[in-house]
Amino acid sequence: MTQSRPAALITGASRGIGRAIALRLAPRWTIVALARTAAELESLAEEIRTGGGACEPIVVDVTDGPAVRRALEGRHVDVVVNNAGVGVMKPFVELTPEDWQLMMDVNVNGVYHVTHALLPGMIRRGRGHVVIIGSISGKSGFAGGTAYAATKFAVNGFAESLMLEVRDAGVKVSVVMPGSVATSFSRTGRDQSWKLMADDVAAAVEFLLDAPQRMLVDRIEMRPLNPPKKT
Repeated sequence: MTQSRPAALITGASRGIGRAIALRLAPRWTIVALARTAAELESLAEEIRTGGGACEPIVVDVTDGPAVRRALEGRHVDVVVNNAGVGVMKPFVELTPEDWQLMMDVNVNGVYHVTHALLPGMIRRGRGHVVIIGSISGKSGFAGGTAYAATKFAVNGFAESLMLEVRDAGVKVSVVMPGSVATSFSRTGRDQSWKLMADDVAAAVEFLLDAPQRMLVDRIEMRPLNPPKKT
């Protein structure tokens, strides 16, 4: 791996927004890519290596706290992008306990496990950046989104509180809150052309990481410019 480059660890890196972030950062960053699917991770790593970059794939489930700690504790990374997320959109009365627990485990507990393993090293070094991919749903609920929006409200509170804890140690914390993005979250069979693209979110992450060290951008909200008119 290329040691002269800073290292960016990205969760949920095998597809969608996570993959777009990894590919956008790869020309200048060593990528540490986390996901549950080995084949998709290796495909990403091969694409990055073919382009002259460096990528270390790590197969791990972010909901498994002990496994995350074994894989990450003591590792030197300059940036962690907490991107892994799931969404089950349905009326609350149809939401099963398993649906609820899955979203809480991935969207909230996964952020805890990964950040808790890596943050102490950033604090010791006096430098680092924790980025969380949230959602506009973290400030505006919607029908069918009781659990999903609850997780995104939770990570907003987590990010703001953590930012206030660690900024004096030289560590930045930022949350990126996109509106509708054309990914696997999207319903099939409908026009997606009006939505944000995964690379748009990746561009926002790159902007955060390129900001001067003296500048902290703690929140980015981004929306499609021309959503369809409601009827």
